[in-house]
Amino acid sequence: MGSSLSCCSDEKVEEGISSPIDGPWRIFSYKELNVATNGFSEEHKLGEGGFGSVYWGKTTDGLQIAVKKLKSMNSKAEMEFAVEVEVLGRVRHKNLLGLRGYCADADQRLIVYDYMPNLSLLSHLHGQFATDVQLDWKKRMKIAIGSAEGLVYLHHEVSPHIIHRDVKASNVLLDSNFEPLVADFGFAKLIPDGVSHMTTRVKGTLGYLAPEYAMWGKVSESCDVYSFGILLLEIFTGRKPIEKLPGGVKRTITEWVEPLITKGKFKDIIDPKLRGNFDENQLKQCINVAALCVQSEPENRPTMKEVAEMLKGYHGKGGGIATTKMRLNSVKYKEELMVLDDQTSDEDGGYDESRSAYGVFGAMEVQRMQDPYRRTYGDRRS
Repeated sequence: MGSSLSCCSDEKVEEGISSPIDGPWRIFSYKELNVATNGFSEEHKLGEGGFGSVYWGKTTDGLQIAVKKLKSMNSKAEMEFAVEVEVLGRVRHKNLLGLRGYCADADQRLIVYDYMPNLSLLSHLHGQFATDVQLDWKKRMKIAIGSAEGLVYLHHEVSPHIIHRDVKASNVLLDSNFEPLVADFGFAKLIPDGVSHMTTRVKGTLGYLAPEYAMWGKVSESCDVYSFGILLLEIFTGRKPIEKLPGGVKRTITEWVEPLITKGKFKDIIDPKLRGNFDENQLKQCINVAALCVQSEPENRPTMKEVAEMLKGYHGKGGGIATTKMRLNSVKYKEELMVLDDQTSDEDGGYDESRSAYGVFGAMEVQRMQDPYRRTYGDRRS
């Protein structure tokens, strides 16, 4: 389909996309998807974001699908479509949402996934399923470990390695057995061998963004590690990455949890919806892992492989990894970034269900601030 797209280059888009590797995906016609979604009717809409909308559909052979339909085909949308299709065509892992197919008819761009009946992790923590309390302790551990293993595959097993760049609760989808699948690769970066980090435009969701990425655009695998640490805190506390307090003040989840960890008040950290039904040793280990992940210096964070191993230490038989007591040093975003946060758009600080129920959406784009290292010492970009 035309010339190939290099996902590792600057934000430039060339015509078309390179063909993904062989796999269980196919090219759909627009007519097929139009029929499957009943003309992309409102009744079939799962949610929408800045890119367009996601619809539930059913193919003629009975397969339930989710169809991501781009709203407009400008160069930015074309690039994100090409990147996502190319990355999805490369990944093969039980904890990553793979490609079912795509459509590139004329000016229409659509991506087809398997439909996930339990929607997203976000919908269970903060959204339409939150009051049902379907996520017990075992399911939360399963989701944490499975999500970590999906990222291990991206960082360590697929070649070239892939940085997700938008790890968050709405991008962790749940199948009928609550097995997690990390989704939405529209912001992903393919990293050539020998490259430790890159400098790029900042994209993602504030609250999950590593400080070096949010402020200076420096992206590496450790940025995903930071985001996963925030996600881990969110899974077990049931709190949002950024909360709006009375008076319009915003507080990050690390600012909230830091004093509780320092005082050892682990029972005050756990999501109250669990009603005390959790394993305290497992919680301590998970909090310790999260604290390691969200360190401000990227070189001090563990790899995702180490994160998964630490989490599975208590998951399997025979005990777990010893917990090292450490202090969580919270990172506070600069005010210029906090004012751009659009996670909480209504008065009570809740999520907009119509925009985040399913989770395969592009997120906000953050204005990048000047890198002080570049200003003082010259450009250190790789």
